[in-house]
Amino acid sequence: MEEACKITLNTGLRGVTIANTRICEVDGKNGRLIYRGYKIQDLAHASYEEVVHLLLYEYLPMAEELQPYRKRLAAEREIPASLMAALRTCPTNAHPMDVLQAAVPMLANHDPDIAEYSKEAALRMAHRLVAKFPTIVAAWHRIRNGLDPIAPSPELDHAANFIYMLNGQVPEETAIRAIDTALVLHAEHAFNASTFAAREVASTQAHMYAAVAAGVGSLSGALHGGANARVMQMLLKLGSPDNVADFVNVELDAGRKLFGLGHAVYDVDDPRAHILAPMSKALGDRTGNPRWYEMSTLIEKTAKEIFRKRKNADIPVNVDFYSASLYYYLGIPVDLFTPVFAIARVAGWAAHVIEEQFAGAAAKPVLYRPESEYIGDYCGPEVCEFMPIEKRKKG
Repeated sequence: MEEACKITLNTGLRGVTIANTRICEVDGKNGRLIYRGYKIQDLAHASYEEVVHLLLYEYLPMAEELQPYRKRLAAEREIPASLMAALRTCPTNAHPMDVLQAAVPMLANHDPDIAEYSKEAALRMAHRLVAKFPTIVAAWHRIRNGLDPIAPSPELDHAANFIYMLNGQVPEETAIRAIDTALVLHAEHAFNASTFAAREVASTQAHMYAAVAAGVGSLSGALHGGANARVMQMLLKLGSPDNVADFVNVELDAGRKLFGLGHAVYDVDDPRAHILAPMSKALGDRTGNPRWYEMSTLIEKTAKEIFRKRKNADIPVNVDFYSASLYYYLGIPVDLFTPVFAIARVAGWAAHVIEEQFAGAAAKPVLYRPESEYIGDYCGPEVCEFMPIEKRKKG
């Protein structure tokens, strides 16, 4: 039994390369993030619709292509009346990620392409999911607060329309640019947990909605999509920059994690954090409440200094750290932070589903089927002797 435990490979697939991809590169050692050949620092100047087009069609749209593409996505924003009715039946304390995950298969029931297995059909389904995710999240938020959902506006771009559906007001330009850029930065990140979940389901030739629902479910886990919400809860609990130094020392002394600092892949700062930080500052200055940004920078600075002194090592800041204050400045409720992540990432999931089903078959076996090392349980590694129920004894 002891020897069997020693040879078990509980790696969580860390460091295991499982497939080729043309979609994204994450270079954690050098702090580099690439979508289809483009650095994230450059794509931060593009709109979310441009990045969706890049992920799904493998190239950035030309100027004459972008507006028709925006209109195409805008035309798919409405959700079925039966889904809207179903949202009204959910308990008002239901978690938004559970509501979103439940909504995805319901969308499948209304998709005219659901029975067609082709790249063209998958692309059409991808566009519908990208377009409808913000509508679902915003509608649920209003329903749970006793308000009527706001119909999507065909005149607004993707990011602005989401904020409009959420609170009924068209955001000003600084806010639009902030949420648009945040969506771009969260749109894709290679084979993370939720993308792998979507690809694994896609490898069975399940349809787009089944694979994306798996992605939503994976993202709902606290170890994957909830970090920026935990960052904001930390900031709200602290309340003032005066409390930061003692808090960081106590947390690190106790061996507890500071959410938004450290990453499973990046050895250096996440490049997306350096894009979000000045945007958070700009929104804080614009709203006359720079406290959340200032506290974030102080926590980062204090934690890095302590790590260098104690461990002679750096602790990288990740994308969740500054997206927390950014979303809060935009008026997005804390429990919607992860659904906003999903609103962005659905484009990446869809791109991976399409690659898995229609571009990767020659590169790997059709179906994901990893092996495991059985180490036994009640009887150890041996086969248990079956006893009739009347003869069984505990121990």
